[in-house]
Amino acid sequence: MEHVSGTTSQTAPSGSARAEPTGLAELYERNAPRALRLAYVLTSDPELAQDLVQEAFVRVAGRFSYLRSPDAFDSYLRRTVVNLCNSQFRHQRVVRAALERQAGLATALVEEPDVGLREQLREALHQLPARQRTALVLHYYEDLSEEQLASAMRCSVPAARSLVSRGKDTLRTLIGEEES
Repeated sequence: MEHVSGTTSQTAPSGSARAEPTGLAELYERNAPRALRLAYVLTSDPELAQDLVQEAFVRVAGRFSYLRSPDAFDSYLRRTVVNLCNSQFRHQRVVRAALERQAGLATALVEEPDVGLREQLREALHQLPARQRTALVLHYYEDLSEEQLASAMRCSVPAARSLVSRGKDTLRTLIGEEES
């Protein structure tokens, strides 16, 4: 293996150990692999690491003319990657805490259904006259407004309101009798 004049094809054209980048693509090619390894080590997620590095590169490249030392692009990129990783971790903690709070509320609010009471109510409902039962089911189960209920039952709004009221009174009486 011969080396001609001690240089190889990998040597920078200017003779220095590191040539200045000529464009964003070259700047990215030079700095992204190291930043990607750093982001991967910090996050352990290759897709997230790639996203963070791209975001960091866009942020630093967008501010390139404002950098105190443009030669230290890699340092600025590294710091931005670390900051974005920290932001991501903070965001994940906030989301996790919110989900835990919601899960805690959901379990506290959800009670086991009282099967006996449900069966008692179903039986009492079937003892009601058909129009009262229909009015209660449409109003409470189907969540119809009084106007929608009146339209569905082809009666006036006051008549629909009366059917619901009489149906509730009758249910209270039937359930009260069964409890005694």
